[in-house]
Amino acid sequence: MELKEMTIEEMETRKAEILSEIEGIEEMETLEERKAELEAIKAEMESRKAEEAEKAEIRQQIVEGAGTVIHTFTEEKREMKTPEEIRSSKEYVDAFARYLISEDATECRALLTTDASGSVPVPVLVDEIIRTAWDNDDILSRVRKTNIRGNLKVAFELSADGAYVHTEGTTAPTEEALALGIVTMIPKNIKKWIHISDEAIAMGGETLVRYIYDELTYQIVKKLAALVVADVATAPTSATSSAASVAKITEAPSLVAFADAFANLSDEARNPVIVMNKLTYANFVAAQAAGNYAFDPFRGMTVLFNNSLPAYDSASTNAVYAFVGDLSGVQVNYPEGDGIVIKYDDVTEAEADLVKIVGRQYVAHGLTACGRFCVIAKPSSTT
Repeated sequence: MELKEMTIEEMETRKAEILSEIEGIEEMETLEERKAELEAIKAEMESRKAEEAEKAEIRQQIVEGAGTVIHTFTEEKREMKTPEEIRSSKEYVDAFARYLISEDATECRALLTTDASGSVPVPVLVDEIIRTAWDNDDILSRVRKTNIRGNLKVAFELSADGAYVHTEGTTAPTEEALALGIVTMIPKNIKKWIHISDEAIAMGGETLVRYIYDELTYQIVKKLAALVVADVATAPTSATSSAASVAKITEAPSLVAFADAFANLSDEARNPVIVMNKLTYANFVAAQAAGNYAFDPFRGMTVLFNNSLPAYDSASTNAVYAFVGDLSGVQVNYPEGDGIVIKYDDVTEAEADLVKIVGRQYVAHGLTACGRFCVIAKPSSTT
């Protein structure tokens, strides 16, 4: 008889029979068979006891007013998904694509029941798009980033005395004279909008979400990087109570221009890089070639390109065409997080079967430390 068909009493009887039989069994194979049978009987009895205990607990819950029992002992336990798993699912991505068009978040919130208020969480793929855009931009991946709501005031050091060596028994050194400035970072919206056709809208799902976020995120990140570069290029050479300063040299592209700029940095500029227009790079390579020997004009520093800076050949006199510095001296603050907010307009140009998609990012940026950069400007004596 199979174990599943036996009662607890029958299993107890069989167990006793086996225990009495093994005294006279000499063959190892037979002993192993009896051992296996005993273990199977024990496991089956424990399983039944556990099931009976669970039933008793549920019965007690019903007596205490727990409500209708919907549990059955043969059903599989429902798999619970984390919010991240839900946001990664095709079902949620499709619902989010429909939300972008209709601005009705009901379907998204029904899927992500743990977050029923506030802004609608974006799918994981959108997080990845934005993070990739950040990481792929050489400028923004190096700045200091914060997420503080409202206007942000950042203190920076205008001037300070150095440390002293004090010999015991001599007059104590004077207190440090420390002067601070305050940079006020006021957030603004960076916006980018595109037109897409009704046919593109019909793509729906992940294809539509990627199409919208890839383009808008790329353009917004590109603009923000240009604004960060402008923060450095237009900073004053003398600090004020509300603005940090940069050093400035006036020099044409040469083998020593970047070495001269590097020499003007403070000790706190620990990871200096070079930023310039790609066309300017050619001027430095030409200077290197003219020297007719192996010499690195960039002095081993990483070269980053940003064409929002003018090329040396097209820059006007005294215009900044490159700079050297540590980009952690620039701070970017996201009061609402670093995501992209999307607005959908299918009315304005409905007659042309076009839909307007507007993306925006609320952000503040600014130079928040002195001595971290040295800009290089075109001299007046060259053309």
